[in-house]
Amino acid sequence: MPKGGTVLVIPARYASTRFPGKPLALIAGKAMIQWVHEAAMKSKLADLVVVATDDERIQSFVEAFGGQVVMTSPDHPSGTDRIAEAVKHLPHDLIINLQGDEPLLPPEVVDQLIEAMRADPGAAMGTVAVPCDADSEDFRNPNIVKVVTDASGRALYFSRSPIPYLRSKPAGGVKGLTHWGIYAYRRELIDNFVKWPQGQLEVLESLEQLRALENGVGIRVLISDKRSIGVDVPDDVAKVEAAMKKG
Repeated sequence: MPKGGTVLVIPARYASTRFPGKPLALIAGKAMIQWVHEAAMKSKLADLVVVATDDERIQSFVEAFGGQVVMTSPDHPSGTDRIAEAVKHLPHDLIINLQGDEPLLPPEVVDQLIEAMRADPGAAMGTVAVPCDADSEDFRNPNIVKVVTDASGRALYFSRSPIPYLRSKPAGGVKGLTHWGIYAYRRELIDNFVKWPQGQLEVLESLEQLRALENGVGIRVLISDKRSIGVDVPDDVAKVEAAMKKG
């Protein structure tokens, strides 16, 4: 692969506390990791798709359907550390970290993020956000991360709390932004990221992207009108299958 290309990395851990074996869980007759891999392969701008795993069962399954696998340590403290190991011997300059539990991943969002990073060479990192009513239940849910940006589209802060706080409510309502955990990293950034110690904000919020902000990294935020459904627990499988039936 030529230096300067883009690699999509799909992390896949077997030992999920809430859903053991989640990457191999069947959704409409096909394993979740295969759904995600097939969506990633539809990217028109990526040069390579790899699955990063620490489990030989996942490795064997992915290789059986023709996917490429990179084995990583089971002891990484964060997803970014796993991604950094996975791409250590790859030549690509732009690394996209996809979510391995989103079988409905829209490939066009991946390409839009790649295009946004190409158009903004000063951004060392990029991610995606989706508009959300700021007075909605989702916006108040601490399991749904929120983000605020500056006028140029760079992240100012990520939080589990509702940001901005609505001290007053305009008659027309306010749209906030919920964070969609797809990340783009420049090679130099990901190499530095794993060397930095955890920051206080990262520890308090339990959000590793705050480590980047605490170290002065500019994070480009792509605003998307697309959505996906993450599979966190076994009950989520039925939700995804219902969405697939609707088309």
